Amino acid sequence: MRRILYEFNESVRIAAAQIRANKMRSALTALGVVIGIVAVTLMGTAIKGIDVGVDRSMAGFGDDVLYVGKWPWRDVEDWWNYRNRRPIQTTYAAQINQWIATHPDGPLKLAVPTANRASNIVRGEYRVNNIWTLGTSADYPRMSKSDMKEGRFFSEFEAQSGRNVLVIGFDVADALFPNESPMGKTVRIQGQTFEVIGVAAKQGSFLGLFSWDSMVAMPLTTFRRYFSSRDDGEIRVQYDGTRLAAAKDELRGLMRRIRQLGPEQRDDFEINEQGTIREQLDPIKNGIALAGLFITGLALFVGAIGIMNITYVSVKERTREIGTRKALGARRRTILLQFLIEAVCICFIGGLAGLALAGGLSAAVGAVAPSFPLVFSGGLVVTGLVISVLTGVFSGFAPAWQASKLDPVEALRYE
Repeated sequence: MRRILYEFNESVRIAAAQIRANKMRSALTALGVVIGIVAVTLMGTAIKGIDVGVDRSMAGFGDDVLYVGKWPWRDVEDWWNYRNRRPIQTTYAAQINQWIATHPDGPLKLAVPTANRASNIVRGEYRVNNIWTLGTSADYPRMSKSDMKEGRFFSEFEAQSGRNVLVIGFDVADALFPNESPMGKTVRIQGQTFEVIGVAAKQGSFLGLFSWDSMVAMPLTTFRRYFSSRDDGEIRVQYDGTRLAAAKDELRGLMRRIRQLGPEQRDDFEINEQGTIREQLDPIKNGIALAGLFITGLALFVGAIGIMNITYVSVKERTREIGTRKALGARRRTILLQFLIEAVCICFIGGLAGLALAGGLSAAVGAVAPSFPLVFSGGLVVTGLVISVLTGVFSGFAPAWQASKLDPVEALRYE
Protein backbone atom coordinates (compact mmCIF):
# COMPACT_ATOMS: atom_id res chain seq x y z
CA MET A 1 0.00 0.00 0.00
CA ARG A 2 2.84 2.38 0.86
CA ARG A 3 4.48 1.68 -2.51
CA ILE A 4 1.21 2.39 -4.35
CA LEU A 5 0.78 5.69 -2.50
CA TYR A 6 4.35 6.64 -3.36
CA GLU A 7 3.79 5.79 -7.02
CA PHE A 8 0.57 7.79 -7.03
CA ASN A 9 2.23 10.88 -5.49
CA GLU A 10 5.13 10.61 -7.89
CA SER A 11 2.76 10.30 -10.86
CA VAL A 12 0.86 13.42 -9.74
CA ARG A 13 4.13 15.32 -9.44
CA ILE A 14 5.26 14.24 -12.91
CA ALA A 15 1.84 15.12 -14.38
CA ALA A 16 1.98 18.59 -12.81
CA ALA A 17 5.47 19.14 -14.21
CA GLN A 18 4.37 18.10 -17.72
CA ILE A 19 1.29 20.35 -17.60
CA ARG A 20 3.41 23.32 -16.48
CA ALA A 21 5.93 22.61 -19.25
CA ASN A 22 3.20 22.52 -21.89
CA LYS A 23 0.67 25.08 -20.64
CA MET A 24 -0.83 26.09 -23.98
CA ARG A 25 -1.10 22.52 -25.26
CA SER A 26 -2.73 21.39 -22.01
CA ALA A 27 -5.18 24.31 -22.06
CA LEU A 28 -6.26 23.65 -25.65
CA THR A 29 -6.53 19.94 -24.90
CA ALA A 30 -8.83 20.60 -21.93
CA LEU A 31 -11.07 22.97 -23.93
CA GLY A 32 -13.48 20.21 -24.97
CA VAL A 33 -13.87 19.14 -21.35
CA VAL A 34 -14.49 22.76 -20.32
CA ILE A 35 -17.31 23.09 -22.85
CA GLY A 36 -18.81 19.76 -21.82
CA ILE A 37 -18.79 20.60 -18.11
CA VAL A 38 -20.30 24.04 -18.79
CA ALA A 39 -23.07 22.37 -20.78
CA VAL A 40 -23.90 19.71 -18.21
CA THR A 41 -23.75 22.20 -15.33
CA LEU A 42 -25.97 24.79 -17.01
CA MET A 43 -28.39 22.04 -18.01
CA GLY A 44 -28.69 20.86 -14.41
CA THR A 45 -28.94 24.45 -13.20
CA ALA A 46 -31.79 25.20 -15.60
CA ILE A 47 -33.73 22.04 -14.70
CA LYS A 48 -33.40 22.69 -10.99
CA GLY A 49 -34.31 26.32 -11.61
CA ILE A 50 -37.56 25.31 -13.32
CA ASP A 51 -38.53 23.16 -10.34
CA VAL A 52 -37.70 25.90 -7.85
CA GLY A 53 -39.46 28.56 -9.93
CA VAL A 54 -42.66 26.55 -10.18
CA ASP A 55 -42.60 25.73 -6.47
CA ARG A 56 -42.02 29.38 -5.58
CA SER A 57 -44.80 30.65 -7.85
CA MET A 58 -47.35 28.08 -6.71
CA ALA A 59 -46.43 28.24 -3.03
CA GLY A 60 -47.91 31.73 -2.81
CA PHE A 61 -51.33 30.24 -3.53
CA GLY A 62 -50.82 27.31 -1.18
CA ASP A 63 -49.06 24.11 -2.18
CA ASP A 64 -51.58 21.98 -0.25
CA VAL A 65 -54.66 23.09 -2.16
CA LEU A 66 -57.06 21.28 -4.50
CA TYR A 67 -58.96 23.29 -7.11
CA VAL A 68 -62.54 22.28 -7.94
CA GLY A 69 -63.43 23.70 -11.34
CA LYS A 70 -65.26 23.09 -14.55
CA TRP A 71 -62.19 22.50 -16.72
CA PRO A 72 -59.15 20.25 -16.21
CA TRP A 73 -55.68 21.77 -16.22
CA ARG A 74 -54.64 19.78 -19.26
CA ASP A 75 -55.40 19.58 -22.96
CA VAL A 76 -58.75 17.91 -23.71
CA GLU A 77 -60.11 16.38 -26.90
CA ASP A 78 -63.84 16.24 -26.07
CA TRP A 79 -64.06 20.02 -25.63
CA TRP A 80 -67.86 20.16 -25.81
CA ASN A 81 -68.23 17.70 -22.97
CA TYR A 82 -66.44 20.11 -20.65
CA ARG A 83 -68.05 23.19 -22.20
CA ASN A 84 -71.54 21.89 -21.39
CA ARG A 85 -70.81 21.11 -17.76
CA ARG A 86 -72.82 22.96 -15.13
CA PRO A 87 -70.97 25.88 -13.53
CA ILE A 88 -69.20 25.44 -10.22
CA GLN A 89 -71.20 27.50 -7.74
CA THR A 90 -69.25 29.39 -5.09
CA THR A 91 -71.94 28.42 -2.57
CA TYR A 92 -70.48 24.91 -2.62
CA ALA A 93 -67.68 26.20 -0.36
CA ALA A 94 -70.12 26.65 2.53
CA GLN A 95 -71.40 23.08 2.12
CA ILE A 96 -67.85 21.71 2.03
CA ASN A 97 -66.97 23.69 5.17
CA GLN A 98 -70.03 22.26 6.93
CA TRP A 99 -68.76 18.76 6.08
CA ILE A 100 -65.27 19.66 7.35
CA ALA A 101 -66.74 20.97 10.62
CA THR A 102 -68.51 17.63 11.24
CA HIS A 103 -65.42 15.61 10.23
CA PRO A 104 -62.50 17.37 11.96
CA ASP A 105 -60.19 14.38 11.57
CA GLY A 106 -60.68 14.16 7.81
CA PRO A 107 -58.05 15.15 5.22
CA LEU A 108 -59.95 18.30 4.16
CA LYS A 109 -59.26 21.48 6.17
CA LEU A 110 -60.85 24.53 4.54
CA ALA A 111 -62.84 25.52 1.44
CA VAL A 112 -62.69 29.00 -0.05
CA PRO A 113 -64.82 30.26 -2.99
CA THR A 114 -63.13 32.25 -5.76
CA ALA A 115 -64.16 33.94 -8.98
CA ASN A 116 -61.88 35.88 -11.27
CA ARG A 117 -61.64 37.92 -14.44
CA ALA A 118 -59.26 40.37 -16.08
CA SER A 119 -59.89 44.05 -15.48
CA ASN A 120 -58.30 47.44 -16.02
CA ILE A 121 -57.36 49.50 -12.97
CA VAL A 122 -57.01 53.29 -13.09
CA ARG A 123 -55.58 55.75 -10.64
CA GLY A 124 -55.38 59.29 -11.99
CA GLU A 125 -53.01 59.27 -14.93
CA TYR A 126 -51.75 55.79 -14.11
CA ARG A 127 -53.37 52.71 -15.62
CA VAL A 128 -52.70 48.95 -15.66
CA ASN A 129 -54.56 46.61 -18.01
CA ASN A 130 -55.62 42.96 -17.88
CA ILE A 131 -54.98 42.53 -14.17
CA TRP A 132 -56.19 39.27 -12.67
CA THR A 133 -59.01 40.35 -10.35
CA LEU A 134 -59.99 37.83 -7.71
CA GLY A 135 -63.21 37.74 -5.72
CA THR A 136 -62.98 35.59 -2.61
CA SER A 137 -63.84 35.31 1.06
CA ALA A 138 -62.08 36.60 4.16
CA ASP A 139 -60.69 33.09 4.78
CA TYR A 140 -58.43 33.28 1.75
CA PRO A 141 -55.27 34.31 3.72
CA ARG A 142 -55.58 31.12 5.81
CA MET A 143 -54.96 29.17 2.62
CA SER A 144 -52.50 31.42 0.83
CA LYS A 145 -48.83 31.46 1.81
CA SER A 146 -48.31 35.07 0.69
CA ASP A 147 -47.37 37.70 3.26
CA MET A 148 -48.53 41.29 3.38
CA LYS A 149 -46.08 44.09 2.68
CA GLU A 150 -48.45 46.73 3.99
CA GLY A 151 -51.90 46.78 5.48
CA ARG A 152 -54.18 43.78 5.84
CA PHE A 153 -56.61 41.49 4.06
CA PHE A 154 -60.31 42.39 4.19
CA SER A 155 -62.33 41.21 7.19
CA GLU A 156 -65.38 38.95 7.39
CA PHE A 157 -67.59 42.00 8.01
CA GLU A 158 -66.22 43.73 4.90
CA ALA A 159 -66.70 40.56 2.88
CA GLN A 160 -70.31 40.01 4.02
CA SER A 161 -71.29 43.65 3.56
CA GLY A 162 -69.66 43.90 0.13
CA ARG A 163 -67.40 46.84 0.90
CA ASN A 164 -65.40 48.39 -1.96
CA VAL A 165 -62.03 47.42 -0.54
CA LEU A 166 -59.06 46.04 -2.40
CA VAL A 167 -55.86 44.13 -1.69
CA ILE A 168 -53.32 44.65 -4.47
CA GLY A 169 -50.17 42.88 -5.59
CA PHE A 170 -46.66 44.30 -5.40
CA ASP A 171 -46.31 45.06 -9.13
CA VAL A 172 -49.77 46.64 -9.30
CA ALA A 173 -48.90 48.88 -6.36
CA ASP A 174 -45.57 49.83 -7.95
CA ALA A 175 -47.28 50.73 -11.26
CA LEU A 176 -50.15 52.75 -9.79
CA PHE A 177 -48.37 54.31 -6.81
CA PRO A 178 -44.72 54.86 -7.78
CA ASN A 179 -42.62 56.17 -4.89
CA GLU A 180 -45.56 56.38 -2.49
CA SER A 181 -47.63 54.15 -0.26
CA PRO A 182 -51.03 53.09 -1.66
CA MET A 183 -52.55 52.53 1.77
CA GLY A 184 -55.85 54.36 2.20
CA LYS A 185 -55.82 55.66 -1.37
CA THR A 186 -58.38 54.82 -4.03
CA VAL A 187 -58.39 53.30 -7.50
CA ARG A 188 -61.14 52.81 -10.06
CA ILE A 189 -62.30 49.50 -11.56
CA GLN A 190 -65.32 49.27 -13.86
CA GLY A 191 -66.02 52.92 -13.05
CA GLN A 192 -66.25 52.11 -9.32
CA THR A 193 -64.02 53.47 -6.57
CA PHE A 194 -62.13 51.02 -4.35
CA GLU A 195 -60.05 51.75 -1.27
CA VAL A 196 -56.67 50.01 -1.03
CA ILE A 197 -56.35 48.37 2.38
CA GLY A 198 -53.42 46.03 1.76
CA VAL A 199 -50.41 45.33 -0.45
CA ALA A 200 -49.07 41.77 -0.85
CA ALA A 201 -45.34 41.17 -0.48
CA LYS A 202 -43.37 40.58 -3.66
CA GLN A 203 -43.61 36.96 -4.70
CA GLY A 204 -42.14 36.82 -8.20
CA SER A 205 -43.50 34.99 -11.23
CA PHE A 206 -42.08 32.23 -13.38
CA LEU A 207 -42.82 31.03 -16.93
CA GLY A 208 -45.98 33.11 -17.04
CA LEU A 209 -47.55 31.46 -13.96
CA PHE A 210 -49.88 33.65 -11.93
CA SER A 211 -48.49 35.30 -8.86
CA TRP A 212 -49.77 37.76 -6.30
CA ASP A 213 -47.57 40.46 -7.83
CA SER A 214 -49.92 41.09 -10.75
CA MET A 215 -53.34 40.55 -9.21
CA VAL A 216 -55.86 42.21 -6.89
CA ALA A 217 -58.41 40.71 -4.50
CA MET A 218 -61.79 41.98 -3.32
CA PRO A 219 -64.75 40.50 -1.41
CA LEU A 220 -66.71 37.99 -3.47
CA THR A 221 -69.97 39.85 -2.84
CA THR A 222 -68.40 43.01 -4.25
CA PHE A 223 -67.10 41.08 -7.22
CA ARG A 224 -70.57 39.71 -7.95
CA ARG A 225 -72.11 43.18 -7.76
CA TYR A 226 -69.80 44.78 -10.30
CA PHE A 227 -68.45 42.00 -12.51
CA SER A 228 -70.82 39.07 -12.75
CA SER A 229 -74.04 38.22 -10.92
CA ARG A 230 -73.79 34.64 -12.20
CA ASP A 231 -72.68 32.19 -9.55
CA ASP A 232 -69.83 30.63 -11.48
CA GLY A 233 -66.32 30.22 -10.11
CA GLU A 234 -63.91 27.83 -8.48
CA ILE A 235 -63.59 26.24 -5.05
CA ARG A 236 -60.16 25.97 -3.48
CA VAL A 237 -59.92 23.30 -0.82
CA GLN A 238 -57.00 23.07 1.57
CA TYR A 239 -56.06 19.56 2.68
CA ASP A 240 -53.63 17.74 4.93
CA GLY A 241 -50.47 17.77 2.83
CA THR A 242 -49.60 14.19 3.81
CA ARG A 243 -52.97 12.75 2.67
CA LEU A 244 -53.40 13.86 -0.94
CA ALA A 245 -55.01 10.66 -2.24
CA ALA A 246 -57.50 10.50 0.66
CA ALA A 247 -58.30 14.20 0.25
CA LYS A 248 -59.06 13.81 -3.47
CA ASP A 249 -61.27 10.78 -2.84
CA GLU A 250 -63.21 12.48 -0.07
CA LEU A 251 -63.62 15.71 -2.03
CA ARG A 252 -64.77 13.83 -5.13
CA GLY A 253 -67.43 11.94 -3.16
CA LEU A 254 -68.54 15.14 -1.46
CA MET A 255 -68.81 17.03 -4.75
CA ARG A 256 -70.82 14.21 -6.32
CA ARG A 257 -73.20 14.38 -3.38
CA ILE A 258 -73.49 18.18 -3.63
CA ARG A 259 -74.06 17.99 -7.40
CA GLN A 260 -76.59 15.14 -6.85
CA LEU A 261 -74.97 12.79 -9.34
CA GLY A 262 -76.24 9.24 -9.63
CA PRO A 263 -73.93 6.22 -9.41
CA GLU A 264 -74.00 5.75 -13.19
CA GLN A 265 -73.31 9.41 -14.00
CA ARG A 266 -69.87 10.72 -14.79
CA ASP A 267 -68.26 13.52 -12.81
CA ASP A 268 -69.28 16.92 -14.17
CA PHE A 269 -66.52 18.73 -12.32
CA GLU A 270 -62.73 18.55 -12.16
CA ILE A 271 -60.43 18.33 -9.16
CA ASN A 272 -57.12 19.88 -10.17
CA GLU A 273 -53.85 20.00 -8.28
CA GLN A 274 -50.58 21.81 -8.72
CA GLY A 275 -48.84 18.59 -9.71
CA THR A 276 -50.64 18.88 -13.07
CA ILE A 277 -48.76 22.08 -13.86
CA ARG A 278 -45.49 20.46 -12.92
CA GLU A 279 -46.28 17.52 -15.21
CA GLN A 280 -46.95 19.92 -18.09
CA LEU A 281 -43.51 21.43 -17.57
CA ASP A 282 -41.83 18.03 -17.89
CA PRO A 283 -41.51 18.33 -21.71
CA ILE A 284 -39.62 21.61 -21.22
CA LYS A 285 -37.26 19.99 -18.73
CA ASN A 286 -36.86 16.92 -20.94
CA GLY A 287 -36.06 19.12 -23.93
CA ILE A 288 -33.40 20.97 -21.97
CA ALA A 289 -32.00 17.67 -20.74
CA LEU A 290 -31.85 16.14 -24.24
CA ALA A 291 -30.23 19.22 -25.75
CA GLY A 292 -27.80 19.44 -22.86
CA LEU A 293 -26.91 15.75 -23.04
CA PHE A 294 -26.30 15.98 -26.78
CA ILE A 295 -24.05 19.04 -26.45
CA THR A 296 -22.36 17.60 -23.39
CA GLY A 297 -21.76 14.21 -24.99
CA LEU A 298 -20.43 15.77 -28.18
CA ALA A 299 -18.11 18.16 -26.36
CA LEU A 300 -16.83 15.49 -24.00
CA PHE A 301 -16.30 13.05 -26.85
CA VAL A 302 -14.30 15.62 -28.83
CA GLY A 303 -12.40 16.53 -25.67
CA ALA A 304 -11.68 12.88 -24.88
CA ILE A 305 -10.38 12.27 -28.41
CA GLY A 306 -8.14 15.33 -28.11
CA ILE A 307 -6.78 14.22 -24.76
CA MET A 308 -6.20 10.70 -26.06
CA ASN A 309 -4.35 12.07 -29.06
CA ILE A 310 -2.16 14.37 -26.96
CA THR A 311 -1.43 11.55 -24.53
CA TYR A 312 -0.29 9.36 -27.44
CA VAL A 313 1.96 12.22 -28.56
CA SER A 314 3.30 12.51 -25.03
CA VAL A 315 4.04 8.78 -24.96
CA LYS A 316 5.96 9.06 -28.24
CA GLU A 317 7.91 12.11 -27.02
CA ARG A 318 8.89 10.34 -23.80
CA THR A 319 9.59 6.86 -25.17
CA ARG A 320 13.29 6.97 -24.19
CA GLU A 321 12.30 8.19 -20.70
CA ILE A 322 9.91 5.24 -20.39
CA GLY A 323 12.69 2.88 -21.49
CA THR A 324 15.08 4.38 -18.93
CA ARG A 325 12.56 4.06 -16.10
CA LYS A 326 11.77 0.46 -17.03
CA ALA A 327 15.48 -0.37 -17.24
CA LEU A 328 15.87 1.00 -13.72
CA GLY A 329 13.08 -1.25 -12.43
CA ALA A 330 9.81 0.67 -12.95
CA ARG A 331 6.84 -1.62 -13.19
CA ARG A 332 4.21 -1.58 -15.91
CA ARG A 333 1.73 -0.42 -13.27
CA THR A 334 3.90 2.60 -12.52
CA ILE A 335 4.11 3.68 -16.17
CA LEU A 336 0.38 3.07 -16.66
CA LEU A 337 -0.45 5.17 -13.58
CA GLN A 338 1.86 7.98 -14.68
CA PHE A 339 0.18 8.65 -18.03
CA LEU A 340 -3.32 7.88 -16.77
CA ILE A 341 -3.01 10.44 -13.98
CA GLU A 342 -1.66 12.99 -16.43
CA ALA A 343 -4.80 12.63 -18.58
CA VAL A 344 -7.04 12.74 -15.51
CA CYS A 345 -5.28 15.88 -14.23
CA ILE A 346 -5.85 17.68 -17.53
CA CYS A 347 -9.54 16.72 -17.45
CA PHE A 348 -9.84 17.67 -13.78
CA ILE A 349 -8.38 21.11 -14.44
CA GLY A 350 -10.76 21.47 -17.40
CA GLY A 351 -13.63 20.47 -15.12
CA LEU A 352 -12.68 23.12 -12.55
CA ALA A 353 -12.45 25.75 -15.28
CA GLY A 354 -15.81 24.66 -16.69
CA LEU A 355 -17.47 24.86 -13.27
CA ALA A 356 -16.03 28.31 -12.67
CA LEU A 357 -17.25 29.48 -16.09
CA ALA A 358 -20.69 27.94 -15.51
CA GLY A 359 -20.93 29.61 -12.12
CA GLY A 360 -20.07 32.97 -13.67
CA LEU A 361 -22.63 32.52 -16.45
CA SER A 362 -25.29 31.51 -13.91
CA ALA A 363 -24.57 34.62 -11.85
CA ALA A 364 -24.74 36.80 -14.97
CA VAL A 365 -28.07 35.30 -16.05
CA GLY A 366 -29.40 35.71 -12.51
CA ALA A 367 -28.45 39.40 -12.57
CA VAL A 368 -30.04 40.00 -15.99
CA ALA A 369 -33.15 37.83 -15.43
CA PRO A 370 -33.75 37.56 -11.67
CA SER A 371 -37.19 36.00 -12.26
CA PHE A 372 -35.47 32.84 -13.55
CA PRO A 373 -34.17 31.08 -10.43
CA LEU A 374 -30.93 29.37 -11.43
CA VAL A 375 -29.83 26.84 -8.82
CA PHE A 376 -26.09 26.19 -8.84
CA SER A 377 -25.92 23.42 -6.26
CA GLY A 378 -23.09 21.45 -4.70
CA GLY A 379 -24.47 18.31 -6.32
CA LEU A 380 -23.80 19.78 -9.76
CA VAL A 381 -20.22 20.59 -8.75
CA VAL A 382 -19.63 17.01 -7.63
CA THR A 383 -21.28 15.67 -10.81
CA GLY A 384 -19.10 17.89 -12.99
CA LEU A 385 -15.90 16.80 -11.28
CA VAL A 386 -16.85 13.11 -11.45
CA ILE A 387 -17.58 13.42 -15.18
CA SER A 388 -14.22 15.15 -15.65
CA VAL A 389 -12.35 12.36 -13.90
CA LEU A 390 -14.20 9.63 -15.81
CA THR A 391 -13.44 11.41 -19.09
CA GLY A 392 -9.76 11.45 -18.14
CA VAL A 393 -9.77 7.75 -17.31
CA PHE A 394 -11.58 6.90 -20.55
CA SER A 395 -9.33 8.99 -22.78
CA GLY A 396 -6.02 8.23 -21.08
CA PHE A 397 -6.25 4.52 -20.52
CA ALA A 398 -5.41 3.35 -24.06
CA PRO A 399 -2.22 5.43 -24.52
CA ALA A 400 -1.19 4.71 -20.90
CA TRP A 401 -1.64 1.00 -21.54
CA GLN A 402 0.48 1.26 -24.67
CA ALA A 403 3.20 3.06 -22.75
CA SER A 404 3.21 0.41 -20.03
CA LYS A 405 3.72 -2.37 -22.61
CA LEU A 406 6.78 -0.79 -24.28
CA ASP A 407 9.84 -3.01 -24.38
CA PRO A 408 12.64 -1.19 -22.50
CA VAL A 409 15.32 -2.18 -25.05
CA GLU A 410 13.27 -0.92 -28.00
CA ALA A 411 12.28 2.19 -26.06
CA LEU A 412 15.90 3.08 -25.28
CA ARG A 413 16.80 2.79 -28.98
CA TYR A 414 13.87 4.99 -30.02
CA GLU A 415 14.93 8.18 -31.80
